[in-house]
Amino acid sequence: MIDSRVKFRHLQTFVEVARQRSVMKAAEILHVSQPAVTKTIRELEEVLGVAVFEREGRGIKITRHGEVFLKHAGAVLAALRQGFDSVSQALSGDAPPIRIGALPTVSTRIMPKAMALFLAEETGARIKIVTGENAVLLEQLRVGDLDLVVGRLAAPEKMAGFSFEHLYSEKVVFCVRAGHPLLAGGSAFAGLDAYPVLMPTRASIIRPFVESFLIANGIAGLPNQIETVSDAFGRAFVRESDAIWIISEGVVAADIADGALAALPIDTSGTKGPVGLTMRTDAVPSMPLSILIQTIREVAGKVSPAA
Repeated sequence: MIDSRVKFRHLQTFVEVARQRSVMKAAEILHVSQPAVTKTIRELEEVLGVAVFEREGRGIKITRHGEVFLKHAGAVLAALRQGFDSVSQALSGDAPPIRIGALPTVSTRIMPKAMALFLAEETGARIKIVTGENAVLLEQLRVGDLDLVVGRLAAPEKMAGFSFEHLYSEKVVFCVRAGHPLLAGGSAFAGLDAYPVLMPTRASIIRPFVESFLIANGIAGLPNQIETVSDAFGRAFVRESDAIWIISEGVVAADIADGALAALPIDTSGTKGPVGLTMRTDAVPSMPLSILIQTIREVAGKVSPAA
C-alpha cells in the first residue's frame, strides 16, 4: 500500500536532486530554498525507512536504495506528465490521433458502438481506424504506427513484446445468401465443392482454424475458391451468387440477424478463438485511449457471439 505521507513534492524533489547530484542546484531549478529541499528529502527518507542520499566529499551521491526508488519515482512523474499533457492536448485539439487497428471481425460488430460511446465522452481526441490482415496490423503496432489492435489473438510466436486482453471468444461460420440450395437440407459438407468458396487468405489469423476444421471433416481441398479478407467484396458477392463465405461470425452477425445472409447448419464450435485487445507491453495508454479501451470493453461485454 502506498504511504499517504508521500506527496508529489517528495517525488519531484528527490528526482531533481538525484538528477543534479546537488541540493543547491535542485533548489534553484525547483525555485525553493536549500533548507526546504533538505527537509523534503529527510521526510521521504523517514517514510521509506532508508537513506536515499549520502555525503561524498563536498557533494552527495545516491545510495543503493535511492537508485532502486529512483526508477519508480521517475516512472510515476513521467506518467503524471503524460496524463496532464494528454488532457491539455485533447482540450486544445492538438493531440495526435488515436490509431486503432481493427480486424473485420470487430469492425462491424464492436467498433461502431464503441465509437458512439467514446464520442459521447467528448474527449476531443481524433481517431484513426485502419483494417487489414492481422500480420500487417501487428507489424504496424510493433513499430508504433498503431496504438491498439482489436481482433483475434495471434499465434504465440507473433505475440513477443505484446500483451493481450481477452474480451470474448468467436467461431467461424459458413455463410450463404438467403434461399441458398444448401439450406434446403442434406449434408452441407457434401455440397461444398459444387460452389465457389470465399476463403480467408493464408496470412489471415483464422486461416489455420479453417484449414484444420476442413481436414478434420474430410475435406482436403476445395476446387473453386477465392481468397479474400475484404468483407465488402465477400458480402456483395455472396448476396448475388451461390458462393459460400467462410468468415468470422462477427463480420456477418448483422447480416444473419436481418435475414440477408444465413449460416449453413455446420457445427463450427471447434473453430472458436479469443477476441480481444493487443498492445505493446511497454506502452502507456493516454487518457483518451484508456477511455476508448473502456468503451470497447463495455460493448464487448454486451455482445453475444452466438447471436
